[in-house]
Amino acid sequence: MESRAVAREVAGQLIAHRNRLAGKADDAYRAQAALAETARALERHHDDHRAGAAAATTWWEGRNAAGFDRRARRLTGALGGTAAAAAKGAEIVAVTAASLETNHRAVAALVEEYTDRAARLIDAARAVSGAGARAALVRAAAEVADLVRNYTNESIRHVRVVQAQLKDAAEELRGLERAVERDGVVDPARRRRRGPDRGGVGRPPRTRSGLRNAIRNVARGELGYREEAGNRNRYGPTGPWCSNFATWVWRRAGVEIGVLPFTGDVYEWGRERGLAYGREALGEARPGDVLLFGTGPASPATSTHIGIVESVDGDTVTLIEGNSGDQVRRVTHTLSAGTFYGGVHPR
Repeated sequence: MESRAVAREVAGQLIAHRNRLAGKADDAYRAQAALAETARALERHHDDHRAGAAAATTWWEGRNAAGFDRRARRLTGALGGTAAAAAKGAEIVAVTAASLETNHRAVAALVEEYTDRAARLIDAARAVSGAGARAALVRAAAEVADLVRNYTNESIRHVRVVQAQLKDAAEELRGLERAVERDGVVDPARRRRRGPDRGGVGRPPRTRSGLRNAIRNVARGELGYREEAGNRNRYGPTGPWCSNFATWVWRRAGVEIGVLPFTGDVYEWGRERGLAYGREALGEARPGDVLLFGTGPASPATSTHIGIVESVDGDTVTLIEGNSGDQVRRVTHTLSAGTFYGGVHPR
């Protein structure tokens, strides 16, 4: 049997991880496309209903006109809310699909790297002849077994990242499902049981203070966590993980942001949404924000670290930082343009 085929024969779990992630990514992209089309169709119905109801009430006067108008507005609002929920669902699934694809590519690369290394070991052992041939094969088998174990452990980490993101996405989608059930279109009886529609999509929106408190509570709950060997962490890809941690906390608290391993990408995310501020406006920093260390977002050399604001007291800021001394810990700094090049509000 060819050496690469032999190598793959003993790496069943590693290859299964690759295949499972590929299948889930494909499913997620199909679901995202379906939800996006549903949102577009509902929005068309929403516009048609609004126009039709307006035309009808324009020409209809009488005792029942006001009641009809109220019911028409309620149904129009419900259709709009359901369309918005479908669009929001499509966004959630799109983020999840992107994460699945990223982690699938990472595991696929692990499979190829493992296969190349294992095949070279097997080929070298097969090239030994004479009295040492058997011993060479035994050594190669042991080395290949070690490779399988190491690469499979790395693939497990990627699977766990995806599992956590799928869990978060499922919770968000369940919130949207409850909103659609309340709209009086999917289940009119449920609207009668729960009272009139409040016009929202999903859970009632948090106030800014509510979101900021949620971010602080999530971050505080991670204090003391330590990385595994080689910068492995539970918040995202292996490597420097301060930004993995910050974006993970924001996501857990309800901010719509992906896992961004580079700190500068967090600042750019905020700038695109009008949520970022520069060193000249550090006085805007509030609990729940992130502050960026360095001189600018251009590269890892200029954007060096990130922390979540726990509290601000004059020119002193206390941050909860991931990958600070290889752990999550609380650190106090002077709120200075010499330390931070800017910050980002969560919403």
